[in-house]
Amino acid sequence: MDLSALLFFAATLLMAALTPGPGITALVVRVLGSGKRGALGFCLGMITGDMLWLSCAVLGLAALISSMAFAFTLMKYLGAAYLVYIAWKMWNSEAVVLNAGGEMQDKAMSSWASYVSGLLLTLGNPKVVVFYVALLPNIVPLEQISWVGYVELLAIVWSVLILVFSSYVLMGLRARRLITSPKVMKRVNKGAGVVMMGVAGTIVTR
Repeated sequence: MDLSALLFFAATLLMAALTPGPGITALVVRVLGSGKRGALGFCLGMITGDMLWLSCAVLGLAALISSMAFAFTLMKYLGAAYLVYIAWKMWNSEAVVLNAGGEMQDKAMSSWASYVSGLLLTLGNPKVVVFYVALLPNIVPLEQISWVGYVELLAIVWSVLILVFSSYVLMGLRARRLITSPKVMKRVNKGAGVVMMGVAGTIVTR
């Protein structure tokens, strides 16, 4: 693809990814409540969701899928249900702070469960759907994309999102390290659970 088109796509995606939405909120809250364990799986799940929506857009299926009310609603409710489960786990989790060695003693969900959670969240995230269904065709001439161009777009999605998500994870971990009181950590976990419930509600109602 033309370099200018790729750079424009990368810049637009970067701005969209940096703007806090349900996905970023869920990621930061999850890191604050549970630490770094599972964060990688959650990020990879969200990136996979973006790549799937990009693939649907390139293949001309994105508009078709978004117009199928039942399928799209099902994805939204599955993603929201997983977020509710995470919120419940956070609310009932034990207070976990730094150990003597300065490392997190995380008791979070498995990497696979985190991956599925991030994937379902992205597949049902209205912000992501709008970007790939409504905005992408105005950014990149989809009808002119070759297989090479498709791979280039996937590489950009991977690079931009891993950069953005990693930055938010690091900020969340840094904020979490400032918490040394088990009592405060308990309150953070409950607050994170409430916020995660709010994210689930946002996904469902949009």
